[in-house]
Amino acid sequence: MDKKSSAAATGKISVVTFAIMNIVAVVSLRGLPAEAEYGLSSVFFYVFAAVFFLIPVSLVAAELATGWPEKGGIFRWIGEAFGPKLAFMAMFLLFVQVCVWFPTALTFGAVSLAFIGPDQTFDAALSQNKFFVLAIVLAIYWFATFIAFRGVAAFTLLSKWGGIIGTIVPAIILIILGFAFLLSGEKIQIEMQWKDVIPDLSNFNNVVLAASIFLFYAGMEMNAIHVKDLDNPTRSYPIAIGIAALGTVVIFVLGTLAIAFVIPSADINLTQSLLVAYFDMFRWAGLSFLGPIMAICLAIGVLAGIVTWVAGPSTGLLEVAKAGYMPRFWQQTNKNGMAIHILLVQGIIVSFLAVTFVVLPSVEAAYQILSQLAAVIYLTLYMLMFSAAIYLRFSQPNRPRPYNVPGGKTGLYIFAGVGFTASAIAFAFSFIPPSQIAVGSPTVFISILVGLSLFFIAIPFVIYAVRKPHWRDENSDFAPFTWQIEGVHPGLQNDSDKHTEGVTESHREGKGAAS
Repeated sequence: MDKKSSAAATGKISVVTFAIMNIVAVVSLRGLPAEAEYGLSSVFFYVFAAVFFLIPVSLVAAELATGWPEKGGIFRWIGEAFGPKLAFMAMFLLFVQVCVWFPTALTFGAVSLAFIGPDQTFDAALSQNKFFVLAIVLAIYWFATFIAFRGVAAFTLLSKWGGIIGTIVPAIILIILGFAFLLSGEKIQIEMQWKDVIPDLSNFNNVVLAASIFLFYAGMEMNAIHVKDLDNPTRSYPIAIGIAALGTVVIFVLGTLAIAFVIPSADINLTQSLLVAYFDMFRWAGLSFLGPIMAICLAIGVLAGIVTWVAGPSTGLLEVAKAGYMPRFWQQTNKNGMAIHILLVQGIIVSFLAVTFVVLPSVEAAYQILSQLAAVIYLTLYMLMFSAAIYLRFSQPNRPRPYNVPGGKTGLYIFAGVGFTASAIAFAFSFIPPSQIAVGSPTVFISILVGLSLFFIAIPFVIYAVRKPHWRDENSDFAPFTWQIEGVHPGLQNDSDKHTEGVTESHREGKGAAS
């Protein structure tokens, strides 16, 4: 994030650069095996999710980010529309979602490390050992937390090069090898006919598992704040997003098909198959010695991502806490400005969730339930974001928005409406256990998912209900919502035509003069 902000500060961002920034923010390889199971029909799901989710998220987030660019992100947007209670819930859930995501990402890292040995059969068995996975997950996470305690400078370099080594380079190699395998005339494991592109939508189980593809595209909204740094954003932003969306879809589609070419659908494993595909393709190409090296690269990529995200959401929650939403205990920082108590609690939550790997029937089942819990939480945030965008067109119709969704008010309603509907459908599907994966008792699976979801949603409401005035840090520069400054209830229409930055600046100047 700092790297991107720095780039933006030095001058205008080109369309191509902005597109690449968004591709890097979204693309991850660890989820490809889940879609490789569908073979050629995975193309349909990727394109469908891009049209009905990725593009709406990108366009709507850009309007929100330019209209309300002050510190807070999704907290700011939802709070402007619906008030602080739902805004705090959203910020808290974003923090929790990342906590839930950590074990699933780290599971992929643990599996990668299991495959650095010379015996692939032994490596595959080791990657399914629940205690090995748990030990690696906890070790990497707490190591990343230790690095985060040392401040931004300690992990900036690791994040940059780790992303290149662990994601971009492996993606290129996977696609090149996979399609070289296809073009060589070797027998592939899927049918390559046009009729296979359209999936069997009558099979409800296929639709359930495929719904998880929406979260493949999560994160495109993170760069929306930089839309102001584009030349002629009204024209350039849609072009950049179109390039980014196309590039992201191409990487996901070709990477998924590369796995499907070499691994039979019945043998695909959510945590192992990416590594198995690399090993099989390297062996076919006479480059078997590169298999363990690729496993190490992927593990480095996981570590780089974890280190970055350990500090990110905790920093956002710290800013909100200092604004008066959490007790002073949660506002404690070390000499490097890191939120030490929030980071420690985050670590405890991650550790607790990681232990579920021991009690569920398999590593794959734990991976799936945590992935679906992350989806439930993240999709809740997206539904709130789309709702906020629609409502703000009513409650603050004259508020300047440097970027507007194409088509004016009607265009916003269409894009936000489509995005909300798609998110709601995927949200509902996330509570249904996929039949393709042995998750033990479906009742237990759903109960755990529903119970954890309700538990995490309830916590911020309890905290908000008992908040105290003295929680606010007198040195906090977190700006109030515009409706607070202008004395208008968020449920009523506000006809102000001042940009939010101007409203905030006038408020600060007034406070300065009063003091």
